[in-house]
Amino acid sequence: MNRPLPSPRSLARRLLSLRRRPELDLSGHVSFAAPAEAITTLAGPAAFRETLLALIAKAQRRIVLVALYLQDDDAGREVIEALHAARAAHPALSIEVYVDWHRARRGLIGKGNSEGNATMYRDYAQRLGEGVVVRGVPVQTRELFGVLHLKGFIIDDAVLYSGASINDVYLARHGRYRLDRYHLIRHKALADSMAAYVDGQFRDSDAVPRLDRMPQPRSRDLQEPIRRLRQSLQQAQYTGTDELPRQGDVTVIPLAGFGRNDNALNETLLGLLRGAQKRVILLTPYFNLPRQVRVVIGHLLRRGCQLDIMVGDKTANDFYIPPEQPFSRIGLLPYLYEANLRRFARTHQGAIDSGQLNLWLWRDGDNTYHLKGLFVDEETAVLTGNNLNPRAWALDLENGLLLRDPWRKLVAQHEAEWQALRSHATRLAHYRDLPGARGYPPEVRKLLRRLRRVRLDRLVNRLL
Repeated sequence: MNRPLPSPRSLARRLLSLRRRPELDLSGHVSFAAPAEAITTLAGPAAFRETLLALIAKAQRRIVLVALYLQDDDAGREVIEALHAARAAHPALSIEVYVDWHRARRGLIGKGNSEGNATMYRDYAQRLGEGVVVRGVPVQTRELFGVLHLKGFIIDDAVLYSGASINDVYLARHGRYRLDRYHLIRHKALADSMAAYVDGQFRDSDAVPRLDRMPQPRSRDLQEPIRRLRQSLQQAQYTGTDELPRQGDVTVIPLAGFGRNDNALNETLLGLLRGAQKRVILLTPYFNLPRQVRVVIGHLLRRGCQLDIMVGDKTANDFYIPPEQPFSRIGLLPYLYEANLRRFARTHQGAIDSGQLNLWLWRDGDNTYHLKGLFVDEETAVLTGNNLNPRAWALDLENGLLLRDPWRKLVAQHEAEWQALRSHATRLAHYRDLPGARGYPPEVRKLLRRLRRVRLDRLVNRLL
């Protein structure tokens, strides 16, 4: 049977996708020139923990830690005790910790009611003094609709950048770990710019209360301050004086992103994907790509670009509940992500067969996977906490560091990182290698049927 001719609109889209995209214009964003030797990829969570504690112990002027949370557990207490010890050793040392307001005031999902990590911050302040200031950042009045997902630890003139928060599993305490990416950049101007962004947006904002002292405001009392903070964040970017790179330097461009529209980080990620010529490596912990990213991926594959995507196996998802444990609804999420991946693989099975598309599933025992970022051709890498999902794309406050390396000075580091990741990953040969809904536990099948019956699975994908 003859295949129908494509419509004029479809044909136009295909022709446009084959055209070379204009180079991404980042002239409106501050850029720094760092010697390649100032950028180090750390080997894993243990090295991340050791580096963080060593930097804190040696700090002389400032410590600014920004993370989704600093947990009340052994790793969290180790870090906060290190901060208080550093302050005691250097009374002039400025220490500011910023965590998500909502996350700090509740317990872990599925663990019952709790006053959250804020109790620990207050206990330490009462015992050791208020030299370690902990503030809660609410980017929305409800956690469901947006959280502080900004990343970066600024300690004196160094930036320790990772998508990790601070708790036992992120810092590899007690034998288990949650794998992320970890980079140390020693560059004063970059550290100054990232500290200035945090200071300007949060430090004096009436929407950002201290968590280490009482009384605590109610979330509803913060509604108007939060509205003003959101307006400011939608316009805010990193500032500083541009630096001209010399031969061998790496250009580092910090980017912030917040909201659905005019989001500099989102636009940059899309622009990098559109401009890819030979190869893209995409890392995401939760396979739930925004529609715009899926469209660009389709264009890349039609142009013949090599694409590697690495995600965690569903058992390496931090929401996975083993069969021997009592099931709760939050345990549905890994199956939703796997179902998304199965549909994607089915759509692009031809590219998988040819080797143009490689889908990697990471798994290492009972450890979990939390990586995100991009490698584009051999010149560009993105370090980010952005999960590359609809929530990050539209709701959470995100940031990232774009590394441009025309002299290929970081290629060996990037390749070593990629090889280490693949040592615990398996290439998906066929979409049928992933189980369909019929192979899921009965509780999961029941919940999936309910969601799909009223199309709530689409809403869930947009919010998670």
